[in-house]
Amino acid sequence: MSEIEEFDGGLSEAASEEVLNAKSAPEDRADEGPFDSAEANPARPYVDLGGMKILPREGLHLRLEVEEGSQRVVAVGLDYAGSTLQVQAFAAPRTTGLWHEIRDQIQDQVTKQGGSTTLREGTFGPELLGQVPVVETDGTTSIRLARFIGVDGPRWFLRGVIAGDALTNPSAEAALESLFRSVVVVRGSSPMPPRDLIPLNMPKTAAGTSAGPA
Repeated sequence: MSEIEEFDGGLSEAASEEVLNAKSAPEDRADEGPFDSAEANPARPYVDLGGMKILPREGLHLRLEVEEGSQRVVAVGLDYAGSTLQVQAFAAPRTTGLWHEIRDQIQDQVTKQGGSTTLREGTFGPELLGQVPVVETDGTTSIRLARFIGVDGPRWFLRGVIAGDALTNPSAEAALESLFRSVVVVRGSSPMPPRDLIPLNMPKTAAGTSAGPA
């Protein structure tokens, strides 16, 4: 009897690890985005950031988030439709995904900060709706809502964090989801450890989009 219980336990553990390593992405990702560079329409006037391309549109403001000290660009901030979308692209294994594991880590981090998260199924698959503590300029702490989304692509992982009107307004929500869908990830052919940020560069300003460091 004990041998059977041990055998069943082993299967459960293996199944759990398989789920954790599985890719998470919409079934129509290759056609509707977020796109790999090999899938993007070359005729579109993208803002080229090196490891990522952003499709400009009227009313979109693009900001680069730069790491102090190294001055490395670590994220792209997009202000649109009364909302913000922060996007980051990471290197990932060819056959396994990162989102299930990273999602668990986000939950732990927010909880340790005194916030809370709710796991739900969204447009892009499993996602988190978080109540995140934020320290204001006057030293007080407030709670802000944030939606964490993620998509595993070919050898890359794209994470998005949405805040603002898109969390309560269906029209703004659809606009931000469309914006996230339009992002193109340029992984490149160079070997990179999984979870490393795909390098970003300062862009040239395109029509309808203003660009500059945050």
